[in-house]
Amino acid sequence: MKFDDALWHYGGDFPEDLDPSAGATHIAMFLAWAAFRDLLGRIHTDLSSGELEQLRSRSITPTQWFMHNCDGKFLDEDLNEEGNFFAKSYYDASEAEESASPYLRDYEQTLPNTASLYEVPDNWETFDKLTPIIDQRFVQWRAEVTSSR
Repeated sequence: MKFDDALWHYGGDFPEDLDPSAGATHIAMFLAWAAFRDLLGRIHTDLSSGELEQLRSRSITPTQWFMHNCDGKFLDEDLNEEGNFFAKSYYDASEAEESASPYLRDYEQTLPNTASLYEVPDNWETFDKLTPIIDQRFVQWRAEVTSSR
């Protein structure tokens, strides 16, 4: 299953003056969060552990890591089982009751000082602003899953 693809974001309202990688920043931030929470799939933990260590040590940005290791595509193989269940609930717009996923709504509300979601900087400051929000959503999601069993 494909959750997202940077190519999907290059048309339409994508600002002409931005590098195409800016269409991947929102995806990369989510996957970087997953990397720090041990929710990545084996394709990253086993096959690209060196690059994963660069991400975790913050020697490369989330988008640099994502574009190099995922080719701009966010697939179910990028996450482990728990990560996929969470992503389906929180990231995937097809699971959302509105047109935007809960993740994208949180992303836009947490980082409101840009003209568009594509102009959010690919840096660790952005990541550090998003992380507590995603953490909170993850804790809520886990509690809901646990209580429904």
